[in-house]
Amino acid sequence: MKKPVVVVLLVVVVLAALGGGWMWYQSKQQSTFTLYGNVDIRTVNLSFRVGGRLASLAVDEGDAIKRGQPLGEIDKAPYENALLQAQANVATAQAKYSLATAGYRDEEIAQAAAAVNQARAAYDYAQNYYQRQQGLLKSRAISANDLENARSARDQAQATLKSAQDKLSQYRAGNRPQEIAQAKASLEQAEAALAQAQLDLHDTTLVAPSDGTLLTRAVEPGSMLSAGSTVLTLSLTRPVWVRAYIDEPNLHRAKAGQAVLLYTDGRPNQPFHGKIGFVSPTAEFTPKTVETPDLRTDLVYRLRIIVTDADDTLRQGMPVTLRFSDEAGHE
Repeated sequence: MKKPVVVVLLVVVVLAALGGGWMWYQSKQQSTFTLYGNVDIRTVNLSFRVGGRLASLAVDEGDAIKRGQPLGEIDKAPYENALLQAQANVATAQAKYSLATAGYRDEEIAQAAAAVNQARAAYDYAQNYYQRQQGLLKSRAISANDLENARSARDQAQATLKSAQDKLSQYRAGNRPQEIAQAKASLEQAEAALAQAQLDLHDTTLVAPSDGTLLTRAVEPGSMLSAGSTVLTLSLTRPVWVRAYIDEPNLHRAKAGQAVLLYTDGRPNQPFHGKIGFVSPTAEFTPKTVETPDLRTDLVYRLRIIVTDADDTLRQGMPVTLRFSDEAGHE
């Protein structure tokens, strides 16, 4: 009787162990979630904002590039000449504006006053002569034509006096506000042209916008370039982003800040660390790059994972396996 009891107890123990193992395996499967993705390919096409002859390139394909590093130059001579011209235009406009705001000098006002006195004396003489000619006409000593000539001379002298008086008033009042505003606008226009000439000269040097690796050298020195023509292609190496996709039933697992482990084929036991930086709010059809056949026809949501400890072995386009769990928490 003892032997059957022992057998039964052994069977119970084995079944309990198997059940516990199965429950542990199921809980492990539920807590750990795996996705597949790729390191994002991020490139920048570099070009000059101005056109001209390419004078030099300081880098070649494969070079490591640092942010702010000079990469090449366009012939500066035309832009240096344009800058000199713009500086001269500003100096001219500044002088005209200064004259407009300063008004007329005392010497010019004195000359205008002297011209008024001279014109008044001429008018007085012409007026007296005309009056005498009127008396002579009554005594028939002159002809009507002589009187008309005297009147014309008087009127001309009067007009000259009026012109001299107006000029003196203008000199004393200074320039009109509209003339000063026009001179100021011309100065501002010249200053804007100078700023543009300075910017154009600065843009003859091509500077790296960020760290990266040079992928393509599209042209060579001596080439004539138009503004915006691609000269170099830069692969951005930092920060490293991984693109992955998750289906709707598991969307609750992907939250901003969620810690993620990233595995590559070359480092199956040494994961990189990252965190989810972006979860797309819009569903899309699964791209062909997703490795799991089950998801190819499903609607999924795009994830961006920021790798926090990336090194040079994590290359753009490289396939990556992502694992994260509910217990991983947030960083």
